[in-house]
Amino acid sequence: MRVKKLVVNIIILTIVSSLFAACGTSKKPIENNTTSTGAPKVVNIGTQVMPNDEKIAIAKNFFEEELGVKVNIIQFEAGDIRNALVSKDIDFALLGSASATQGIASGIDIETIWIHEVLGEAEKLVVKKNSNINSVKDLVGKKIATPFTTTTHYSLLKALELNGISQKEVTLYDMQMPEIYAAWQRGDIDAAYAWEPTLSNLLKDGKMLISSKDMASKGVVTSNVEVVRREFAQKYPDMVSKYIKAVNKAVKLYNENQGEAVKIIAKELNITEEEALKQMKGSIWLTAKEQLDPAYFGTSAKKGNLVNSLKDTADFLYKQKSLINEPKISTFEDSVNPSYIENALKQ
Repeated sequence: MRVKKLVVNIIILTIVSSLFAACGTSKKPIENNTTSTGAPKVVNIGTQVMPNDEKIAIAKNFFEEELGVKVNIIQFEAGDIRNALVSKDIDFALLGSASATQGIASGIDIETIWIHEVLGEAEKLVVKKNSNINSVKDLVGKKIATPFTTTTHYSLLKALELNGISQKEVTLYDMQMPEIYAAWQRGDIDAAYAWEPTLSNLLKDGKMLISSKDMASKGVVTSNVEVVRREFAQKYPDMVSKYIKAVNKAVKLYNENQGEAVKIIAKELNITEEEALKQMKGSIWLTAKEQLDPAYFGTSAKKGNLVNSLKDTADFLYKQKSLINEPKISTFEDSVNPSYIENALKQ
């Protein structure tokens, strides 16, 4: 029964919408073999196209510098990257927090080890400038669009909840970004919780009510995270800490030399530097030390709000019938592991 349940969950993972699906072709992963020193000959890192610290670390060769072994970077789409974890084709994977939550709750044996970025100004709830909607409370009786089973959907529902508004008091539409923009232009919707680049188009004649940065300050954290296969992490814990040292170097580069970081992202994503800076500033990048704050990972002795954030997301996915089994808090307490960040800071 457990095998059947895992198979069903994996099928669900491949068909449920998730954030930040990146386009690209995958390269064949290189098989891991252990060297005479006990380190793996190759570390396989699954990535997606995102303007974040991992992209900088890849471009600057920080991973090979820190890990000291061959690093195979494999670009995936979101669904494929989760399947690659299950098949052990990769050791590390970059996932949106909703996608990571889904995987953890569905039985993929992974640990959450790093927050690439806390989603902030890059996602916003917007309304038309000429509307009489000036706060979330004014949305009662209004039509709101967002893609279901995404971080924007989750943030929207939490925003309504925090303002004492039930889902029955508004009309929610499940729309993808192009559909949202078309409906916005026709006047079919009153509000939308959207991300870039559609967000910028909506703001041409719209105004922001809240952003995901505002929601994060209220404890509703959505993010892009790094996960590692638990089997790999238990066998090579030092490699996990070295991964963290590499991405932490990228965050420090961004903090200390924004110009260089922007040029790297613009080149890697084939966008203008202006657009790269806009996208990068739309989220919060955290140093390793900042990640150990109670608002995020916390410490090994006392884990932080990331546990509750993932659990809340899982509860949301369960209510949306994207998860078969009701999630338990212990599942996420077990999956959030600050020890690798702690060890990276000691090295």
